[in-house]
Formats: sequence, C-alpha cells, structure tokens
Amino acid sequence: MSSPVEIPFKSVVRIDRFSGTPVYLQIARQMINAIQRGVLVTGAKLPGTRAMAETLEVHRKTVVAAYNELDAQGWIELLPNKGTFVTHKFPVTTANPIPFNAEDLVSYPQRAGFQFRQSMLLDRPVSVSRAELEFTDGLPDVRLAPLNKLSKAYSSVLNRNNNRKYLGYAHVEGNEYFRIKLASYLNNTRGLHIGKENIITTRGIQMGIYLASMLLIEKGDKVVVGNLSYYVANMIFQQAGANILSVPVDEQGISVEAVRKLCASNQIRMLYITPHHHYPTTVTLSAERRMELLKLSVEYGFVILEDDHDYDFHYHSSPVLPLASADGAGMVVYVGSFCKALAPGLRSGYIVAPENLIAELGKLRHIIDRQGDLMMEQALAELLDEGEIQRHIKKAQKVYHQRRDLLSDLLVNNFSQYLSFKSPPGGLAIWTEWRKDINLMRISKACLKQNLHLPQTLLFQTGQLSAMRLGFGNLNEQELKESVGILKNVIETNI
Repeated sequence: MSSPVEIPFKSVVRIDRFSGTPVYLQIARQMINAIQRGVLVTGAKLPGTRAMAETLEVHRKTVVAAYNELDAQGWIELLPNKGTFVTHKFPVTTANPIPFNAEDLVSYPQRAGFQFRQSMLLDRPVSVSRAELEFTDGLPDVRLAPLNKLSKAYSSVLNRNNNRKYLGYAHVEGNEYFRIKLASYLNNTRGLHIGKENIITTRGIQMGIYLASMLLIEKGDKVVVGNLSYYVANMIFQQAGANILSVPVDEQGISVEAVRKLCASNQIRMLYITPHHHYPTTVTLSAERRMELLKLSVEYGFVILEDDHDYDFHYHSSPVLPLASADGAGMVVYVGSFCKALAPGLRSGYIVAPENLIAELGKLRHIIDRQGDLMMEQALAELLDEGEIQRHIKKAQKVYHQRRDLLSDLLVNNFSQYLSFKSPPGGLAIWTEWRKDINLMRISKACLKQNLHLPQTLLFQTGQLSAMRLGFGNLNEQELKESVGILKNVIETNI
C-alpha cells in the first residue's frame, strides 16, 4: 500500500475559496478525479482527517465531510484500526501513483482518444469579429423585431394551465394550432392550398433542407443547383452522398434549358432553387421558367426543393408566387422560416409537402428534435392570429426598402468606377460585381482594421468573377453610411 506521505495532496486538491461549490465537495470531487485518472491508485492509504486538514489548510470537519462523501459514493473504504484507503474494488493494480502534472487533473482532453470520420465538406469559413459594423449576407435587423409582443405572448402561454401539455413529450409534427395558423398565413401570402397536415415545423431553413436531403437523397444521386448557389445547402447535399451538378443563372434565374440538357443525359434526383431571390445573386426566377421547371419535374421525375428564405420582403409589385403554389403533381418540397421576418435567433421554420412525405419527415425529425419548441410555436400562432407578425413584416418592409435604396445610392455615388449592380426587387442584400483587379480578400482584411467586418462568405472571387453580396438589412442609415465610407477609404487606399 502507498504511504500517505508519498502522495502530494496539496497538488492533487486545489481549493477555490471564491467558488460557489462547498469546500468539502471540492475536495471530494478532486480526489475522485485523481482516483479515476490513476493518481490515487487502488489500495492507496489516505492521510487521517487531522493530517489532511493541516495539509489542505482547512478545518478538520471539512475533511470529515469530504471523506464521508467519498465513502458514500464508494470511492474509499474505512477500515477500523487501519485507516482510510482507496477502495480495492477498482481494477487498477499499479503499486505506485503514476507520474502526473497537477494541471492534468483540472484539464479536459484536447483531442479524442479514438478515430472518427472528419469531413472537409462541412468546413465552413466562419469568421467571428468584434467589429461594430458588419455587412452580412442578408440578415434582418433584430432591433426591429417585435420582442415585446412576443415576450408577452410567450409569458401568457406559459402562465395558462391548459398549455402545460406543451411542456411534456409529444409525437407531433409541431404545435397543431401553430400549423393551422401557419397554413392559413401561407395560403393567404403565398397562394398555397394546404392544411396543417402538409406542414412540419423545423428549427429554421437549414434544418428543413437537411431533413429533406436525408430522406430523399441516396448516395450517388445527382442534385442540380445554380452556379452560384447557397454553400450550406451544397454541403448538406454532399454530406447526404449526392453528386452536385451546376447550371448557369442569368437575369431570369436558373437556366431551364441547361436543366433540360442535364435531364436528357442524367438521372436527376433533385433540383434545389431559391427562386424568389436567387442566392447569392438576388435575381428572381421568371414566371415562365417556373412553369417550365414544374413540367420538367413531372416529365423526368425529379424533386424540386424550393428554398424561400426571404419571400416576405419585396419592394415593388407583388412577389411572384412560389412554385409550390402551382404544384399539382406533388413534386415540390417547400422550405421557409420566420428567421428573416423576425430574428435569426428565433429558430422557427417549416417544410410544406404532400401529407405522406410530411409523415415520413416527421419520423426522421423525431430522431434529432422530438417535437420542437411547442410553447414558442403556440406564442407565434397567437401573434399570427392577432395579425401582429403580419403588421411587423409590413413595417419592416418599409424600413428595408429605404435601406436598400440608400445603399444603392451610396454604391452608385462612391463606387461607380469599381463595380456594377442592379438594385434587387426584394430581399435584404445587393449583389455587386467588382473589377477583377480588386483583391476582395485584401479589402476585407483592411476593412476589419477600420472596424468594418466583411466576412469571407460574402466574397466570390475567381478568375472569371469578382463579386460581393452586401446585406443591408442589419444596418440602419447611419451605419450604412459609415460602412460605405470605410469601404471607400479602403478601396481608394489599396488600388
């Protein structure tokens, strides 16, 4: 047995007097940690309570309480007339404590001790910045969100006894009342003809794309996307095992003729589109091409995954209705959310599809997110029923319209010799194409030094293209002017 003198308990146990954890529990937990990591081996004799108290500079009663805790949990055994020992029940047989660094006892492993698959497909260039100003890829201004009304609605939902059922487990495709109100809202705003049975709720659009991909795509399936396309969706498709084929995108949206040619020589499983405002170029898919794509999907049997990420914001005529509104053959899976309409952090999304597909998607979603946030969905349903969300979107649309016009004017007045762009009819971002001799990554780094963040994900630079997607939704008028001023200064300095 090890002598208690041989074990450096002062290093094994480090007491934090400012911690909210009682000192006796700190001692007990750190000794358990030392036993688990082989520093205190099976059969090691522990000092008596007085000696340990002197070593750790605590009251003897504290050590007694710590030993009692260790004994109650089965880590030590008290042998009459012999002393206190690390229990013999453990399979550790080392005669002496292993060499150790005291820091190892309070650290977590930096790397896994086993092999696992690592996917470069899921690598995403995310840069976090503390800069006060930032161009996003089209995020809304959370300062405009109706948080007071939402918090009141949510508090009211929590306080009603008849809503306690939402605090338990449920086997549903989302809050039924929310799906009823959401179906009515989508029918009124998007020309759909659905009921609650055609909706499953999600935690945003990305989850909707993921669920649809995991269910509908097999390894080796071919998925068609626009060139350029939404990089997150592309990663999801590849993770599902798909081979991605790209087709050109022009001022009328994705090329139907290119899709038709691919179908003639390939078995296409899915077409992914963002027709209202194509990501990232913001162009709108023409009504004619929408109808042609629907016909092609029936003819060749491919799924149309329609991502309608910012349908709610349009600034001129009424928006072109989604393909799902004209789908009579059940070929369209429609994904949307309230993340842009309200705030990105409020992860409320949905999938619209034929009832039998929704049922199967429900099985898959139950594995990763059993039911979603039924309480929040109830609150959102009540805001929809009262028209609060609709009124907020209408007010926000006016604000974003003004911000789009302001950024458009600022770009024309400050960068006409450097870029070209078309003011988008809707959405929260402007697609700008720059002179090819301008190094956008260098511009981004220089802007960051002046308190303006231009994330790498906004930059599209190849041998044939030099472009930036500049989101204006999150910046008010003064912030837009400051941001453009910094960008102008950086460009003129670096060219």
